[in-house]
Amino acid sequence: MANYNELIPGKIYIGGAEAADEVVQNEKVDVIYDLRAEAKERGELSTSESISLPLVEDGEGQANTIKEVAHQIVEDFDAGKSVYFHCQGGSGRTGTVAAAVLLEMGRASTVEDAIQQVQSVRDSVKVKPEFQEALLSIYEQ
Repeated sequence: MANYNELIPGKIYIGGAEAADEVVQNEKVDVIYDLRAEAKERGELSTSESISLPLVEDGEGQANTIKEVAHQIVEDFDAGKSVYFHCQGGSGRTGTVAAAVLLEMGRASTVEDAIQQVQSVRDSVKVKPEFQEALLSIYEQ
């Protein structure tokens, strides 16, 4: 059983850092985004091909960062690339960005709907209240 999940079948995958090599091997993804802020500081990205797009918890400008990261992922998707993105365990930051991606793509109409869709594909997702507030400020003003 895979340690990652398909958000958009065959194109966008989500999970934790430990699944990055597995996704690369099984799915031949084009781009891997590492959302861990701590990985950038330590220089420990999940793979040599990973791109650091850190999402700092409790940081200033969370909403802008979430929107920028989601926009980059959607841009890659629109360009025909397959994408894997992850935080450490694949639940908090990953779930938040996955919800934002669905909203950016018009595949969810509300933040609640987006979070529920993400949880339906990855039941370990738990979007923290501050991330949910950031999502609401972006997508439901």
